[in-house]
Amino acid sequence: MTHRAFLQTAIASAALLLAAPVFAQNTPIKFQLDWRFEGPAAMFLTPAAKGYFKDAKLDVSIDAGNGSGGAVTRVASSVYDMGFADLAAVMEFHANNPDAPNKPVAVMMVYADTPASVMVLKKSGIKTPADLNGKKLGAPVFDAGRRAFPIFAKANGISGVQWTTMDPPLRETMLVRGDVDAITGFTFTSLLNLEARGTPASEVLVLPYPQFGVKLYGNAIIASPKLIKENPAAVKAFLKAFAKGMKDVIAQPAAAIEDVKARDGIINSALELRRLNMAIDTAINTPNARAEGFGNTTPPRLSLMASQVSDAFGTKTRVNPEAVWNGSFLPSAAELNVLPAKK
Repeated sequence: MTHRAFLQTAIASAALLLAAPVFAQNTPIKFQLDWRFEGPAAMFLTPAAKGYFKDAKLDVSIDAGNGSGGAVTRVASSVYDMGFADLAAVMEFHANNPDAPNKPVAVMMVYADTPASVMVLKKSGIKTPADLNGKKLGAPVFDAGRRAFPIFAKANGISGVQWTTMDPPLRETMLVRGDVDAITGFTFTSLLNLEARGTPASEVLVLPYPQFGVKLYGNAIIASPKLIKENPAAVKAFLKAFAKGMKDVIAQPAAAIEDVKARDGIINSALELRRLNMAIDTAINTPNARAEGFGNTTPPRLSLMASQVSDAFGTKTRVNPEAVWNGSFLPSAAELNVLPAKK
């Protein structure tokens, strides 16, 4: 090929490339879970597996976590764009880091009620919250139930509690061994972990926070202010795809667990199905969720929680409820209609 012919070919090729349509790439979203790939992770893994995020022009990658506090800080550091975390952890971060440039914001409430509870063995003789006076309680230092325990204690007149700190895998073991009198944790996590350690649920007394005067919200989907500012459409698209997947998860939880199994092949499917169903029954499909609407919050309850967290956590500044919550990206009421019809 002559030099002139080569140039003509190159020019023609460049012209074809310029004339070709340019297809917009899907928006990448790095998402941080609050915990491992267990049953409740299906809420996010199912819409991903079914292609709902891709249909929304999003390229969503989902990573396992090690607690709500970690999810909040990773979104705050811009390592992740969005995440799933306990609203109290979000509030605490805001109030203790007033000058932080990228404080995560809750954009959809998923657990309308905190799943936190105190759990004791029935043989201990503890029957009511008042029986916890002067007892030894155990939980990891970052456990949501432990952090919120002062609210539970104030509502129930509990004092003189001694805390023992341990790594998460040892919490239920120490209760079974009698090293502590009670533990705090998410009910659907610790109750099933106790069973795995040979203690059937029938031998455990559960004192759920919502049933004993603690009206805290639980976990919410959070987003970085950077993403909200630069690509609000992506936040809205994520929540719409999530809600669509959530409806599938609630309708067919057993099928949803298979999406979790695809991410972590060693899970016990039967156990994780029970965990997912417990999460739905105790934190998602609750009277508060039905009254407020799935995904939503109400100003009075949000303000009360902000005040309680400020007091219980002893934050540097008071929590501003308007700064931690932004419901403007929520899907329509029809799209948020994910809860099953009342039987």
